[in-house]
Amino acid sequence: MDTSTDPRPTGTPTGTAAKAGNDVPGTGRRTVRDRTVDIALFLFALSLWGVELVLFFLMGLTYSTVQPDWHYAVDAAVGLMACLSLRWRRSHPMSVMWAVGLAAAVAVSAMGALFVGLAGAAIYRSWRVWTVPFAILGVLVLPWVLWNVPGTGMQVVTLAAAIGFMLACVGWGTAIRSRRILVQRLREDVARARQDRERHLDDARSEERRRIAREMHDAVAHRMSLLSVHAGALAYRTERAREGKSAPLEAEELATAVSVVRDNAHQALDELGGVLEVLRSGDLVTDEEHTGTARPQPGAADIDTLVEEAVAAGQRVVIERELPEDDRPGGSVGRTVYRVVQEGLTNARKHAPGSRVHVELSGDPEHGMEVTVANALPSSIAPAEIPGLGAGLAGLTERVALESGRISHGAVDGRFHLTAVLPWEHGRRIESTKTARGAQEERR
Repeated sequence: MDTSTDPRPTGTPTGTAAKAGNDVPGTGRRTVRDRTVDIALFLFALSLWGVELVLFFLMGLTYSTVQPDWHYAVDAAVGLMACLSLRWRRSHPMSVMWAVGLAAAVAVSAMGALFVGLAGAAIYRSWRVWTVPFAILGVLVLPWVLWNVPGTGMQVVTLAAAIGFMLACVGWGTAIRSRRILVQRLREDVARARQDRERHLDDARSEERRRIAREMHDAVAHRMSLLSVHAGALAYRTERAREGKSAPLEAEELATAVSVVRDNAHQALDELGGVLEVLRSGDLVTDEEHTGTARPQPGAADIDTLVEEAVAAGQRVVIERELPEDDRPGGSVGRTVYRVVQEGLTNARKHAPGSRVHVELSGDPEHGMEVTVANALPSSIAPAEIPGLGAGLAGLTERVALESGRISHGAVDGRFHLTAVLPWEHGRRIESTKTARGAQEERR
């Protein structure tokens, strides 16, 4: 399990930041916990330093192999220096491993420091880095055992014990390293998942804003255009009367016009409230029907009412149908069909006032639904009397794409055509897709 960085979890300001295989000192600061652990390991190595010196001396008395005083002094000094070198076991683990290993090859009192140094090298470096040095240090222990330990049996036992302790230390260090790498990877996965979640939330917020804008445009723009037409006609008649070019509006005519404006304003507010309630209830989610308390959104069955309102506002509309009797697309597809007709009527009212609008509805459950709204192009290009953002067709394109349909619009032979082809029913399209996938899996 090789890594190129310190295996401790990301954000731990301790130890080395060196790459595996390179003795590059780290720059991290040690925490209180790290200092406590370092002190405890130093005391452990120092205690073994004293114990080993005493046992070494007692063994000499037992086997009549007492060494000269200077030998014990050198052993104690070398062992103490090895214990002190543990101060750099985090930042220079391989250097400390070599130092304590060479010290243990000539001084029995350095065995405690050797154990700590081996564990540190296994923790902070990959096994590929310390395997060869470990083997070399294991071989260097042999001369000391042969020189200082009497008896073949005791030599074998001492050598086996030393190698066993060394293996236990590197095994313990490797286990700690593996655990830290695992924790680091888990934290990285959590951080990555958190970033993905934030990105998905941002995408969802953006999509929600687009959806709200699309619904607002579709539901309110049509009604506002009707209000503009009525108010414009009222202002035009009033201006003509002021200039003496026509008779003033009679009280009954004025009351009728104001009543129409008022009714359309109320309906616009009702539709706006319905859109807001639907957005709160999640009614716009694909494949979900309205389950809240909001008024159901208009569908294909409400197109006749839409056309009647346009005709009542003075727009010339002709509608043709080639649909099965008593059968209309429902759900989100029906709402999309309604929005296509609504957008077509609104655009004709804004950009080609006075032109005749042809609405054609055709299709069946097997072949899908096709809706076309066409009107003659105006003789000249002039600023639209009814203001708008010009984003209606863009929003409508997104809506049709959500239903896996296609939409086209443009001028053909002096007429502007808005055409949308949709599946008859959203749920049926999904079912057919699942059936097709099942058939493919069976063939596989």
